[in-house]
Parts: sequence; C-alpha cells; structure tokens
Amino acid sequence: MRLATFADQSAKPRFGIVRGDHVVDVEAAANALHRAVPATTVKIALTSGAQTIAALEDLAGAAERARLLRPVAGLKFLPPIPDPSKFFCVGKNNKKHREELAANKMLTEVPNEPTGFIKLLSTMSGDRDEVVKPHDITTLDYEPELCYVVGKRAHGVSKAEAMEYISGFTLTNDVSAREIQKREVASGSRFWTAKNMPGFAPVGPYILTMDEVTDTDNLWVTCDVNGKRRLRSNTGDYLYKIADVLEHFSRYVVFEPGDLIAMGAPSGVAVGQPNAEELYLQPGDDMVISFEGLMSLRTRIVAPGSASKNNSPVRA
Repeated sequence: MRLATFADQSAKPRFGIVRGDHVVDVEAAANALHRAVPATTVKIALTSGAQTIAALEDLAGAAERARLLRPVAGLKFLPPIPDPSKFFCVGKNNKKHREELAANKMLTEVPNEPTGFIKLLSTMSGDRDEVVKPHDITTLDYEPELCYVVGKRAHGVSKAEAMEYISGFTLTNDVSAREIQKREVASGSRFWTAKNMPGFAPVGPYILTMDEVTDTDNLWVTCDVNGKRRLRSNTGDYLYKIADVLEHFSRYVVFEPGDLIAMGAPSGVAVGQPNAEELYLQPGDDMVISFEGLMSLRTRIVAPGSASKNNSPVRA
C-alpha cells in the first residue's frame, strides 16, 4: 500500500492512499461509506499494526468500487510523516562514495562501524517543492537515498529481529552544500550546517508498506537533473543494511514509531565526478530522484527570493 499526506486547495493536510493516478481520501471515504476511520495519519497507519493496514486496504477497495477517488493532478504531496521524533541519516555507507569523499578531503577516516548524523525536521520538504540555493553556495549536490520508517519503539534491537521494527520505506534526497561540508570536516566537526539548510531534506512523495517489494536491498535508485541521468545505483551497495544500522544505534539511541532512517548516499554524486563544476545544482534546475518502477520525488532549485508560496508546510 502507498500512504501519503497531501493537501488540496484548502491547504489542510489530508491522509490518503495512493491508487495509481488517484488518491483515496481516507477520512472522506470512510465518512461517505459510513465506516469507522481506520487511521487519521500516515504515522498512525504505519505504527498501529497489521489490523489497521488491513482495514485501510479494505476501505481503499470499497472507495474504488464506489468511485470515491480523487485525481492526483492538482493535489500537493507533503512530507508523508511531517512529525517524526527524529530523522536519522547513515553516513559513509557506500564504498565508492567513501572514495569520492576521500578524494575531495571530506573523509578523514575509514569507519569500521555505521556512522550517522541528524537531519533537522524543519529541513523537510515535499514533492515538487522548491529548495533555495543560498547565494554564496557554489557546490550544491544531490544524494538520493532509501529511507526506512520505524514502526514501533526500538531500543536494544538485535540484528535478527530488526526488520520486525520497520513498517515502510520512501525516498529522500540529502541535499548537501559541499564546500561547507568540506570546511566542517577540516575543522573536526560533523557536517551539521552543510546538511541542514532550509528544504535540504525532500521526502516522499509517499511511503510504501514493506509488502510492496520483495527486497529493499535490490532497488535501483536514480537521479535526473533537467531530464539528464546523473546517477543510477543499487541499494544492495550499502555497506551496512538496515538490520546492521538498527542493531548498532539502538544499543543506546531510542527510535520511536514514525522515525525516519535514511541509508546513505550512493556513488555518482556530483562531487565525485571529474566535471563536478558542471554538475552542481543551480537555480532553475529540475531534479528527480526515483526508485525505478516505484515512485519519483521532484525538487526544483531556485535562487534566494524566488521561492513560491506553494511549498509544503512541514507540520501537519
């Protein structure tokens, strides 16, 4: 099932189930069919268990038969879970990407265990949102990533049971200001600023439940800019899988239901290319990251003062 948070002309966030080119407005459909509302948000749906998911699937089928569907066209997809307690990102989780970072003096050590950092929740943006390139940033880069959703409280989780704590997955783009990242690494600090400028965490457009694919470790992730392919990488290239990550960090960190865990950048980002200066993102660029055959997340880069008023509100 594909679960989304969307807005229409009223701008009030709604919870929906995506069915092809249409969306079932869960609350509206349940009311029209005189049924109980199984869940009111994506987070509640993903963290309430199999019974809720089954009820939503049944509702979606009934709504489709009753033609209670809304076209996707004209709707605005917001970050699917606007209020996780944390947005955790795994770093340096691809061998070739490590080599790209090292070549650009953005890797001073070779990690022998999973590493991570935090994306601030206020940086999240939605599908087709605009992201401002600060006027003095010249090396704006893209990092399309697989992002998991934690389905229940995870603390002290073993690798063997880790997947029982994951309820869905989505796309995220860890937009990065490379010159700031390089300076932060050189100063011995983590790259908080480089990763946490406004809009630097596009997420969505919706979340897929885990039954939608047979293996999340075999997804092709792509990035196109202005219709031209920039990279294509497989999630099987991650050095540490989600079970490794959850076991490692949940020893001490408590992950709450609805938390997001992004798995790290693939190789092929702009900074690692010989013509990097031509590839860094500029105002006017249209960027699309995708899971091939599953979904795409679109972002437009704009100059300061040029952003429209239609960007996603981050809080539902």
